[in-house]
Amino acid sequence: MSKSVGQRTVLGFDFGKKSIGVAVGQEVTGTASPLHALKAIDGIPDWQKLQQVFDEWQPQLAVVGLPLNMDGTNQDITFAAKKFANRLNAKYRVPVETCDERLTTVDAKAQLFEMGGYKKLEKQKIDSASACLILESWMESQFS
Repeated sequence: MSKSVGQRTVLGFDFGKKSIGVAVGQEVTGTASPLHALKAIDGIPDWQKLQQVFDEWQPQLAVVGLPLNMDGTNQDITFAAKKFANRLNAKYRVPVETCDERLTTVDAKAQLFEMGGYKKLEKQKIDSASACLILESWMESQFS
């Protein structure tokens, strides 16, 4: 069953070499919730665990944050994030879009700190909170 734009379930990813933050969002509400971050080895996740995420949420779209330099230029990890986005598209047969993620990690740390101080600042929580911000930022840009 194909859902129309504005009604889709979307997975968001904060790509990293050691950890990939994951979030799920609903376009209808414009909000996202963090899921468990996935450990990665040099940017390569456990594809079986990722398959479980896709099976559970059955998204119609995925959004991958693009880590850019503050001036908007690419850095080495930008190309790795694009490669990850291409692999998601090929493996799970869903459209994949990218979204500028500058400052999302800083924002995620600030939000987690407000919610519970330093004990909330675990790397995996930060990565998935960043994935939420990437997804919400992407949704905001689509419907504003």
